[in-house]
Amino acid sequence: MTDARLPGDDEAAFIAAARSNDAAQFALITERYRRELQVHCYRMLANYEDAQDMTQETYLRAWNKRESFKGHAALRTWLYRITTNACLDFLKKRNDRTPVPAELPGAGSEVHYLQPYPDRMLPEDPQESVVARETIELAFIVAVQHLPPRQRAVFILRDVLGWPASEAANALELTVASVTSALQRARVTMREQLPDRRLDWRSPATHELSDDERGVVKSYMDAHERNDLDGLMALLRDDLRFTMLPDPGTLVVTAKEAVDGWVSGGLFQRGYDDWRCIATTVNRMPAAALYLRTPDDPEYRLFTIAVLRIVDGKIAELTGFDASDKPWLSLPATL
Repeated sequence: MTDARLPGDDEAAFIAAARSNDAAQFALITERYRRELQVHCYRMLANYEDAQDMTQETYLRAWNKRESFKGHAALRTWLYRITTNACLDFLKKRNDRTPVPAELPGAGSEVHYLQPYPDRMLPEDPQESVVARETIELAFIVAVQHLPPRQRAVFILRDVLGWPASEAANALELTVASVTSALQRARVTMREQLPDRRLDWRSPATHELSDDERGVVKSYMDAHERNDLDGLMALLRDDLRFTMLPDPGTLVVTAKEAVDGWVSGGLFQRGYDDWRCIATTVNRMPAAALYLRTPDDPEYRLFTIAVLRIVDGKIAELTGFDASDKPWLSLPATL
């Protein structure tokens, strides 16, 4: 992703805007980087709303520091440095932005502040490394949260964005040796957190859903709308990992245990048995928006969004989010 080139049109125009205090030109030049910078913030913070805030903080800092930009580095690189340090400053102030131990044995740890990322806000160029599906999926985002903040920044800059060690060291005010050491430790943690995943982030990555994934999502929605518990159970793996955020309590359960738990909690029973669903994607993952109509309501109301990881035609992970308080997902409130 790094720009190993001489200062170009963007850099020259930015310097001119900085010297003339031209805020409109500053915004015009830098706005094209907003989406990828926000993805960078999201990887650092795992929370869409925090990522929005830190992206805005980046632009404020960039404007305030505009005269420090001399064109020795690419404008994109300079903005990434500011963004990374804004996220690190944010993490220093928050003691609630680290994974916590899961309440049940075998469930590992939980990231209660995790939020889904709307695909419509990803950079538009599907070939950009910043939107590779493997590095925006929920499992990757959660795994990155297990890295200490500065180690996290090193890993993302070096292994995801492909920065040279010297450039990452300069951005983080570290030595090259420190960056190399931090990256080695980060890779060990990522292998532990993603033992069954490909870890070569810079090789060709998938972007589109497979036909298999689309088929499972359709069957998942059909099972809800028909209240077909056997059909739903047949879609789930017997080592299903289920999370409903922001509530604590990640579960690793069999398909029958999962469905029985949902039923005992009131789902698919009277008052919670009239569903309509919309297929969607978040984090470049298949998802279903679930709408519920209660007996005294003429409309189906947005209930939750279920984000699915599908392996060999079965749902291996199901992460549910309360979707009613997330307007940025752009889901209709009612059907």
